[in-house]
Amino acid sequence: MNAPLTRRNAVLGITAAATSFAAPSILRAQSAGRVVVIGGGFGGAACARALKRAQANLQVALIEPNKVITACPFSNEVIAGMREIEAQQFGHDKLAAEGVTVVAQAATTIDTQKHSVTTADGTALAYDRLVLSPGIDFHIEALPGYDDAAAEKMPHAWKAGAQTLLLRKQLEAMDDGGLFAIAIPANPSRCPPAPYERASLIAHYLKTKKPRSKVLILDAKDNFSQQRLFEKAWKELYGDMIERIALSQGGRVTSVDPATRTIVTEFGNYMPDVANVIPPQRAGRIAEIAGTADATGWCPIDPATFESKLIKNIHVIGDACLGGGIPKSASAASAQGKACASAIVGMLAGRAPEAPRLTGVCYNTVAPGYGFSLAGNYQPKGDIFAEVEGGATSPVDAPRELRAREAAEAERWFQTITADTFG
Repeated sequence: MNAPLTRRNAVLGITAAATSFAAPSILRAQSAGRVVVIGGGFGGAACARALKRAQANLQVALIEPNKVITACPFSNEVIAGMREIEAQQFGHDKLAAEGVTVVAQAATTIDTQKHSVTTADGTALAYDRLVLSPGIDFHIEALPGYDDAAAEKMPHAWKAGAQTLLLRKQLEAMDDGGLFAIAIPANPSRCPPAPYERASLIAHYLKTKKPRSKVLILDAKDNFSQQRLFEKAWKELYGDMIERIALSQGGRVTSVDPATRTIVTEFGNYMPDVANVIPPQRAGRIAEIAGTADATGWCPIDPATFESKLIKNIHVIGDACLGGGIPKSASAASAQGKACASAIVGMLAGRAPEAPRLTGVCYNTVAPGYGFSLAGNYQPKGDIFAEVEGGATSPVDAPRELRAREAAEAERWFQTITADTFG
């Protein structure tokens, strides 16, 4: 007779599962190997699920301290009041049901000699292969004046969750006629078109609720992805509500003063009513701890296997890796997670990996019922991924019917990728 499921039994079950990653060879012989994945977002969760589905007797552990993942795609709609944040939130229960050991702790140390990861509660998990999918952290040293305290006054909202809601609250409190400013860093950064989507949707919110207000874009780049599509939409939908100051015009932010809400650029200072400051970025902290990040702050990889070029037996996927032409996006992270899983299963079995072909798609919504997209195909070329033929972008002069269809396709894409990733 099975014992009833109690909290104590559940905890014991988790402990036993985690312990199996440090078990002796007698248990190892019953499995195809041990893989630990750090990071439970689109890349890590997709990788963990694909590993378990590809090799049922593979021991797969997913280390992620957040029991609820708040997705970044579509979080701009939350800021603009078009969507509630609950629609962005997902857990890992269904991955656990498929046999993935989910460890709700932060990874704190990695012993690359012993092939072991230690979590915040002291649990040690051994691995044959380790996958890092830590997303991004901020390179705050590159932006004087910006730190965690500053983020409470000048939110970045570049990690979805509390910051998303804080920026929404600040917009709601802003008077009609106020100025919203968004500071955009240079590449590489997470989802390069997303700041421009955010500016667009905030303009929609202001046009609807506070029509005398303005949106100011302070940009560390001269050119950006899908620029002609965005600029056409801005002119069509928002007139002169949006102003963009590019790099060559002095738009790069050099420092901030959160006490006075001042944004300093190379050619002038700005004191907006709401300041959305997105700092320069680098790979998540655990990549540095593991030794997989180089002087750029990102992780060089072998694009055929996603194995780190700096540390053997560790693979890096998603926003943290130096991917070449492939963008840092949820779609790319998911594709990389699946391709990495396939490479690892083959390597553990002694097979030579096949060069992956990845497909990534990026949707942008600039107003309700108005969207466009960019799709690309990528393959290894030398040390990086290079774009190959077969990609497509929305036509600049498309009718509004196509824009409406693409906005609907964007929502379907989000439902599909979240179900595929989280269950």
